[in-house]
Order: sequence, then C-alpha cells, then structure tokens
Amino acid sequence: MDSPATLEDVPDGKPPTPDTMGRRRLPAAQREQQIVEAAAQFFAEHGLGGQTRELAKNLGITHSAIFRYFPTKEALLDRVYEHVYVQRWNPAWDGLVQDRSQPLETRILRFYSEYAERIFDYVWVRIFVFSGLKGYDIAPRYLEIVRDRVIHPICAEIRAELGLPDCTAVPLTEREAEAAWALHGKVFYLAIRKFVYGWPIPEDLSQTLADDVGVFMRGAPKIFIESLQEISRKTGPCK
Repeated sequence: MDSPATLEDVPDGKPPTPDTMGRRRLPAAQREQQIVEAAAQFFAEHGLGGQTRELAKNLGITHSAIFRYFPTKEALLDRVYEHVYVQRWNPAWDGLVQDRSQPLETRILRFYSEYAERIFDYVWVRIFVFSGLKGYDIAPRYLEIVRDRVIHPICAEIRAELGLPDCTAVPLTEREAEAAWALHGKVFYLAIRKFVYGWPIPEDLSQTLADDVGVFMRGAPKIFIESLQEISRKTGPCK
C-alpha cells in the first residue's frame, strides 16, 4: 500500500503521474492541497459523480491515500468548496454596494466587473452546475452567500435610492428580490455559455456588464415602487 508521503511535488502546476512519483516528498499540508486542487479539476471535468478511485489513479496514488486526508468523499467536496468558492470571495466586496460615496449604478457595476473576473473560470462554473444537477449542497451554500451579501444589499440600496421604506421596516417582496436575481443571473449566464455550452462570449465584458446593470437600474424603480404600492393596498401605507 502506498503511503501519502510518496505524493510528489507538482512540476509546472500539473498533477503527478505514476512515472514522476517519488521525486520529492511534500509536507502533509502541501500534499493535502495538491489533492484538493486535483480534485477540483477532476470534478469539473467528470462531474461530482466522478469516482475518487479514478481521481487517485489520475494522481498516481492509491485510493486509500486520498482517504487518509479526507475520510469521505463529502469531506473532500467540502474542501473543494472552500478552495474554489469561499477563498475566491473577496472580503472587500462586503460593503461595496452600500458605499454611498459613489452612485449606486457605479457601485453595482464595479462589483459585477470584479466578480466576473473571479468566477469566469472553468472549474468554478462547471462544479457549480454539476453540484445543482447531482443534488450536492455546494450550489445552495454558495447561493446563500450571494443572497445575503449581494442580492439583499442591492435591493436595500435601490429602496434607499428611491426613498422607499427600509427593509427592516417593510421586508423585501419576492418581486424585488427576483429583479436583483435576474441581474445576477444574466452575469452568470455569460459564464455558462462559455464553460458549459462552449459558446463564444464577448472578449471584453465591460460593455456587456455595463449594459446589464444599466437595464436593471432603469427597470428596478418601477418594480420596487409597484411592489410597495401593492403592500400598501393590502396592509395600509408603508411607513
């Protein structure tokens, strides 16, 4: 039985192959990270139903070596989630949309411009899609982050821009939230086109993103005002 201590260094960032094993031993933390990075690429190519036995074969190690670091496939997928999604979230984005020193449209466009640079990636997009198809919780967990840190803040700032009641006084309506999700979905669909469908997208996304945000900003006031008016008709004036 091979020991994980024989997992070699990765030349040029490529996973090891059987004929290159044993050149150099890696510290445990580096070996573990190597498995995580190889797993991310493997699952992006083969789907989350891909077998860890095949992953081990691709790495040039025994199946048991993987499970010395990750006792279950779910544990490995948890680390892949942290590596691919959580670590790519820029902490500077938290609060960016709420920074009222700049126009709201500028803030939203800046966020999506920076966000697209991080998520327009083969591994990121394909694992996300495979997660939804196979019922793994990677996509739902990440969407909770998007909802709390992107969708709801955008909606709250639209209300503030329009002088509408704060969301703590009058909860967001489904229609308001869906308007913000629609913008988010338009951005993500560009990544789907490229990395799932293999269909071309603009090489420079700056104008496309500006157009998408502009359409949202022009359409959102009508949706938000009508949503609050509907609440007023049902429950009385919003304060």
